[in-house]
Amino acid sequence: MQCPFCRELESRVVDSRVAAGGAAIWRRRECAACTRRYTTYERVEHVVPVVVKRDGQRQPFDREKLARSLRVACSKRPVTPEALDAAVDRLELELAESGEREISSIRIGERVMDRLKELDQVAYVRFASVYKSFRDVEAFLSEMGDLVRGKGSG
Repeated sequence: MQCPFCRELESRVVDSRVAAGGAAIWRRRECAACTRRYTTYERVEHVVPVVVKRDGQRQPFDREKLARSLRVACSKRPVTPEALDAAVDRLELELAESGEREISSIRIGERVMDRLKELDQVAYVRFASVYKSFRDVEAFLSEMGDLVRGKGSG
């Protein structure tokens, strides 16, 4: 593991713990060259489908991009970092277990919205307002009405 401070490749593990409910290992490392300490996380790498964007481009799945979009949607909301990590873990695992070689970004966005509905409805609305690119206020209000009606029946 390369030291983020001096780029040395040699380090030693000072402490190690289970993290993210068993889905990752947290490691505290000390650089052999500069002796500074840094944290790394080790997790199983799932083989996930290639993402097909709306314009037809194909890109490798980017876990960090997914996590970033959830963090932005949940910014200043009562959603714990652990809950966000768990949602990202579940989404990544679902994609890996789907057995598909490719998946559209649209389907990923829909799955993200499903998770956000469960986590926090305000975060869901934030994400949906950007993701769905509402044409006008009426389309946005229609989505809000669907959300409220769904909550009343659940």
